[in-house]
Amino acid sequence: MIQLIGSLSEIGAGTRGSSLGLQAMQLASLSTNPQFFKDQHIEMVREDNAIMHRENPALHGKYIVAIADMYDRISSHVKQVMSAGDTPFLISGDHSNAGGSIAGIHQAFPNKTLGVVWIDAHTDLHSPYTSPSGNVHGMPLATAIADDNLASATNQPSEAVVAAWERMKGPSQRLQTKHLAFVGVRSTEVPEDNLLKKHSIPNHTVASLRKEGVAAIVNHIKIQMQHCDHVYVSFDVDSMDPSVSYGTGTPVEGGLRLEEASDLLQMLASWDKVSCMEFTEINPLLDMKGNAMGEAAFALLDQTVETLADRSHV
Repeated sequence: MIQLIGSLSEIGAGTRGSSLGLQAMQLASLSTNPQFFKDQHIEMVREDNAIMHRENPALHGKYIVAIADMYDRISSHVKQVMSAGDTPFLISGDHSNAGGSIAGIHQAFPNKTLGVVWIDAHTDLHSPYTSPSGNVHGMPLATAIADDNLASATNQPSEAVVAAWERMKGPSQRLQTKHLAFVGVRSTEVPEDNLLKKHSIPNHTVASLRKEGVAAIVNHIKIQMQHCDHVYVSFDVDSMDPSVSYGTGTPVEGGLRLEEASDLLQMLASWDKVSCMEFTEINPLLDMKGNAMGEAAFALLDQTVETLADRSHV
């Protein structure tokens, strides 16, 4: 069974509004598939806003203590769903939530091998030691691979930030870099480039996807992750071109077309190793085209959930 999980924390981002992404998709569903959210129970992960408001937004890890608490809540939900044999599908606010999802998969299956497909304009490989903004939505994958990237350090985070950061990384590395693949990344900083080079992490660019075709890119990923037991797919809507994804916090030119994103998500969802998926960074407050981002995201969600459901019935 597919279990939708709403994890709407947005405090890892530099702008507010992505906590409304689920509502934007619910609104969009009314004109195309009004039954969708009636048929799908959504389990909500609640954010303790009181903690966030009491916390000093530290320079190199803004609201990181509250985000570490969210990691614990999200990981607990994901672990519970996966341990029951179900498939979690997360709709999250900002991308910092994804670190909690990865933690939950690892907690549910600590002795299994995890692969991650990160569909995004950004690598999100910063740490408090390297982040130019201190926004934690640029850091979730660094918690998963447990690499602080000290060789590229430019910051000296406070003891409180470091303590929260260590909590988020957990006691053991959750993801081996050889089992990580990027799709659509086109905006990075030097510290992230250094990590990509250090670990030889593949990035399937939009240009390569158009040259080789979506099926070929998915096949490359399947070969790379052939020894993985579980694969997690995280889809940030800014992986798409701003002509589609203007309603997101960090749009970057040259992204995926809606049809390309659809094909990619359907092919991945039909893969039996994929056991957890996530949509993130849908921000209707930044959408200058009404609810265009919500409509596009819901269309993709509807198709992807249907593909997962069809797979479970085979």
